[in-house]
Amino acid sequence: MDAVRNSIWTSPVLRCNPVDKVSGPVDADPPGVILSPSPEAVLADRLRALRRSQRLTQAQLARVLGGSKGISISAISSYENSSDPKLPPASRLRSYALFCAQDHSGEPAPQLARPEDLTSSERETFEALHRELIELRDAARSKGSTSAAASIWTFDTGPVTIICPEAPAAYRSPLANEANPNYTRMYRYADVDALIELWGHLRAQNPGLEEFAHKLPEEAGPAELTGHLIVLGGIVWNDVAHQLQPLLRDLPIQQVEVPDLLNGEVFKLPDETEIRPQWSDYERVSANAPTKDQITAEQVDDVWRDGRRRSLVEDVAFLARVPNPLNHTRTLTICSGVYSRGVLGAVRALTDIAVRDRNEAYLAGRFPGGSFALLTRVPLVNGAAMSPDLEIPYNRLYEWSPDDEAAE
Repeated sequence: MDAVRNSIWTSPVLRCNPVDKVSGPVDADPPGVILSPSPEAVLADRLRALRRSQRLTQAQLARVLGGSKGISISAISSYENSSDPKLPPASRLRSYALFCAQDHSGEPAPQLARPEDLTSSERETFEALHRELIELRDAARSKGSTSAAASIWTFDTGPVTIICPEAPAAYRSPLANEANPNYTRMYRYADVDALIELWGHLRAQNPGLEEFAHKLPEEAGPAELTGHLIVLGGIVWNDVAHQLQPLLRDLPIQQVEVPDLLNGEVFKLPDETEIRPQWSDYERVSANAPTKDQITAEQVDDVWRDGRRRSLVEDVAFLARVPNPLNHTRTLTICSGVYSRGVLGAVRALTDIAVRDRNEAYLAGRFPGGSFALLTRVPLVNGAAMSPDLEIPYNRLYEWSPDDEAAE
């Protein structure tokens, strides 16, 4: 069993058959008393039984569930180790259920099916099995399992660096000036809402990893740029995003500046389609409209059109995970938007407890190879960005995977 680090924030851990320093081993359980296996062990045994029912080795199952890139055999082994189990992510359990909903006994090279390819009876099997596995996982988590649930935000090694956009000097607080006695470095950052949301989640998902940092574009050096890289924000305020975009030659989604938007950049698809935010107009007397200087000073250029003020009702989120073009053994994750609400929506799609498990499961099923890019709607309600639910087709504006291209 892995060593457990106790601190002021952890509860004492009880171990079986402790040794009394004076009298020796404590008596075993009374005859006839059978201890129930832990929820983690029950889940591990179930996953092992499912694999064996398909007559697959751990190596074969790792290839099936991981797509073209596979997942490690050690990961499958750790899921099935009932004496020291590691809790699989919800997305992995969905893949187990999806694969085992079909009979692959006669197939020379079994493949992970798509939900839409299942028959009605297979779909019933899939849904029942998925529900069973998730309930076992939830039971394990409620019992205080110390296994960290893996996700897109789980990393096996560092460094992991978040590159944040830098707010233009004209719009910064006076506290961003180093000469100010109350200088606060974070006032130089843009997309701080997204950073705070992501930073806490990253640390919680990777309790044993210490190599985390957030930096402004000008502060990123070779060590950070060739590690696991998370880029927040668009190409204008984040120079690293601007410099990496030409290196992502296979990525069909590009962020571009357009003349009619002065504070945001839209997304362009290969067919030249532009994906834009949505606005709602409401009347404002022209005589009360601010001057151009006032609009520029308040940075609301995009809000005003022909003497009328409009409100943003829907932003666009861009979420992508691909190999880091500067080091293909590490990952690049992009969380961007036309405006800051889109950036926050991209982050919250996989951090918000209300939707993250379902979204992780959707990504694992839709993109088993692990590389993907998608554009989603981010509705605004009372000015707040709503976390996109990827299971709702209307929310998904565009999807891409290199596996899709390979299948064509």
